[in-house]
Amino acid sequence: MKLIKSIFGIFFMAGIILTPQYISAQLKSSEKIIIVVDPGHGGRDSGAIGVNGIQEKEVVLKLALHMQKLNQEVFQNKFEIYLTRYSDTLISLSDRSKIARSLKADFYISLHCNHSPVPDAKGIEVYISRRNGINKGKSTYLAYQIEKSIAQRTGIKSRGVKFSDFQVLWDVVEISPSILIELGFVSNPDEAVYLGDSRNLEVLSLAILSVIN
Repeated sequence: MKLIKSIFGIFFMAGIILTPQYISAQLKSSEKIIIVVDPGHGGRDSGAIGVNGIQEKEVVLKLALHMQKLNQEVFQNKFEIYLTRYSDTLISLSDRSKIARSLKADFYISLHCNHSPVPDAKGIEVYISRRNGINKGKSTYLAYQIEKSIAQRTGIKSRGVKFSDFQVLWDVVEISPSILIELGFVSNPDEAVYLGDSRNLEVLSLAILSVIN
């Protein structure tokens, strides 16, 4: 699987989308938990811009890469972690869900940062799809576990678990338990500084991965 992961990285850094047929042909059976991590935005879509100039697309990609690194160094490769993008590339929402489908993901985690015109707005939010399906219960459980873990390990205020019609969740909920995490408000001075520190992204990575089994 490490070879396949390397192939994934090479193609995505080149800005090439692998077809579902290609992916399926390369996959081998694995007993490891397969997690698809979706760093939101990318390319010309920067996402939210922080008060300190940080860009959402950069924060979430760094966090996703930290999750891969943590999997190797702390969890002894317990998981097979694939990203929907490995570089500053814009991937369509439909292609993000196709990746999860092709990999037969056990979990799908979409990463984002929040923004508000109110500077005092702060805290994490975890979303699950409004769509009913076989993975609705597992998605809900995962959302509450990750919300609790992040709040406890980081001290960041939790704004709760919420339901949404985000397309990436709507498309993936039938495939696997899926959540979307709003990691904090880049429009908040304190949280913008927090999310700009690589050491804090490592803590967030640990908070997310530690509850998946």
